[in-house]
Amino acid sequence: MDNNLQDIIANAVVSILKQKEESNGIKVGVSARHVHLSQEDLETLFGKGHELTPKKMLMGDQFAAEECVTLVSPSLRTIEGVRVLGPVRKQSQVEISRTDTFKLKVSPPVRPSGELKGSAPMALVGPKGSVFLNECCIIANRHIHMTPADAEKYGIKDNDIVDVEIQNSKPTRFFNVQVRVREDFNTEMHIDTDDANACAIKTGDRVMILEK
Repeated sequence: MDNNLQDIIANAVVSILKQKEESNGIKVGVSARHVHLSQEDLETLFGKGHELTPKKMLMGDQFAAEECVTLVSPSLRTIEGVRVLGPVRKQSQVEISRTDTFKLKVSPPVRPSGELKGSAPMALVGPKGSVFLNECCIIANRHIHMTPADAEKYGIKDNDIVDVEIQNSKPTRFFNVQVRVREDFNTEMHIDTDDANACAIKTGDRVMILEK
């Protein structure tokens, strides 16, 4: 078999696999509780001039860091070993599940990331200090990160709301899922551990966007 024919066959196989993957829907990423920090809060918790140490790259320039903190609620309930995600942000944010709220005795709203006005308070404790944040804690809404190319394919624009479905051992529909479109995103739906456990979903499973 000549090299040209081999290349043609290889390209055809790649194309078929890609089309099959796309037809199977959008990959799911299950998000455990985590924290985003401002540079000021990072230095208070870990020391002057501290920079986050990447542990695992996520998407774009985002990463899970080696650093972890302890959450302390106003009722002095705690959860230790909560992962910090980087890079730093303008404002610190804590994302937990509904189940976590029972342990911490807090009542955070369900919100898109970054919408912190009126959110729940939380103290963060690191190896070098602590901070109390009056508005920082949310339960993240179900959302899909999407590339512009995939958004065009689905006929979706940034901040559109869609419904999705998963067919597995516990078939489920999720309603009012926010779509965020950006160049540095990978196309992936994010849900928290409560949603994942309730619906027998694991990272890497796929959901289908339903036509309106």
